[in-house]
Amino acid sequence: MADFLNNLLFIFQRLNWLSVIDILLVTLIFYGLLYWLRGTQAMVLLRGAILIIVALILITSLFNLPAFSWLVQNSLPALLLSIPVIFAPEIRRALERVGRAGTLPVLFNKTNHPEFEETVHLIVIAVARLSARQHGALIVLQRLDHLDEYIRSGVILDAAITPELLMQIFYPNTPLHDGAAILSGPIVVAAACVMPLSSSGILNRSPDRQMGLRHRAALGISEESDAVAIVVSEETGSISIAQAGRMIRRIDSERLENILMTFFRSTNNTQSNWLKRWITPNPERKEEKP
Repeated sequence: MADFLNNLLFIFQRLNWLSVIDILLVTLIFYGLLYWLRGTQAMVLLRGAILIIVALILITSLFNLPAFSWLVQNSLPALLLSIPVIFAPEIRRALERVGRAGTLPVLFNKTNHPEFEETVHLIVIAVARLSARQHGALIVLQRLDHLDEYIRSGVILDAAITPELLMQIFYPNTPLHDGAAILSGPIVVAAACVMPLSSSGILNRSPDRQMGLRHRAALGISEESDAVAIVVSEETGSISIAQAGRMIRRIDSERLENILMTFFRSTNNTQSNWLKRWITPNPERKEEKP
């Protein structure tokens, strides 16, 4: 114990402000890594890898096993090379989030853009009616990231948003009710769009594991882009909203409107080009229509 305390005192005596910054940077990197991996299958893999490494270190330290120690020392570099392969989806998702961090949050100023507030209100009315009728729905609101890949998988509409239109799209057994409706500003761009399913482990835990494909698709598109996805459960009529790989469940229409306004309300006018896409229809996409 005395040797341990002496070694600890020796370490603290050598600390300076550069050492503190160094330690804080390493801590920040590990915190960011664990934060990005939380709630995913990769977290389970990482936990298993850490347990194996700790066990190997303890065995080689406590016992004199030359052959086993040699095997461990020569295998660890190969295991490090396998990390990019095992965690490829999570690494790609983390790099996408870092890339989006270079852009200021897209918010809206409802004083300068009253059309946006009206658009959000129409969406909330439609979602509330779908919830009351227990009609399953998946509505994706486009933000900075383009969703052209997913728009092409559905039926192009380019129609102005109305509660009646959204209710008709998701009416059971109609041609467009399967899949997602993608909205860009006051326009329903496309319906019956195919969304990527989430690879997150969030839905594997109770009670979220009881959610169906619509919720998995909502989480999936929120993981692949900065879009906001609204889900109405066909079984219970409950409303959920997904953004950045996270889902808020069982919300009412009033809270939904507040959340949407929080996501999109503007405090920065430098996003004027993106705002125009919300205020006016996309002329290029209209020209593509036959």
